[in-house]
Amino acid sequence: MEMKNERLERQFDFCREIDKEKFIGRQTYLSDGQRKENDAEHAWHMAIMAILLSEYADEKIDVLKTVTMLLIHDLVEIDAGDTYAYDEEAAKSKRKREEAGADRIYGLLPEDQKQKLRALWEEFEEWETPEAKFAHTMDNIQPLMLNAATEGKSWVEHGVHIDQILMRNRKTAQGSEQLWEYAFHNFIKPSLDAGKIRTE
Repeated sequence: MEMKNERLERQFDFCREIDKEKFIGRQTYLSDGQRKENDAEHAWHMAIMAILLSEYADEKIDVLKTVTMLLIHDLVEIDAGDTYAYDEEAAKSKRKREEAGADRIYGLLPEDQKQKLRALWEEFEEWETPEAKFAHTMDNIQPLMLNAATEGKSWVEHGVHIDQILMRNRKTAQGSEQLWEYAFHNFIKPSLDAGKIRTE
């Protein structure tokens, strides 16, 4: 006998749909430099980093809320695609594409969960709460770490300039000054000194 439960059906529809995040490619290489990560790998990595590094947050944060924010905020890219950090042209339409993705993807859920996840996504985008600030710190530092691990492979491929990196990270310290300082001196500066990041 087939059991029907509309709420459960909608939840599983969402769970099936978000499997597509595994197909959304990013420009950051995995630590062995052999292939680039996908959005789901990026989200998993940041979530664990947030758990481990939450002690360095400049303000007290709800770790579970922050982890949830990190796990769900890129789901909109199933529809919108990943916008490379240094692609200025694609950035112009990013918000519109991602809002449409948020409407459709979070809209698959029961109304209460749709509102909760959509609100978390908006909170991340607004970059104002302690959790959003720390989530952005993770979102920005994770690719810096992997770029450093691959000797700046992605930065070299895209001809990234130090000014672009600093502009991209102009608010990274808002979540954790200590983690930003560590990332700059251990991830960015060695690549800069090695000529992997453009200065001219």
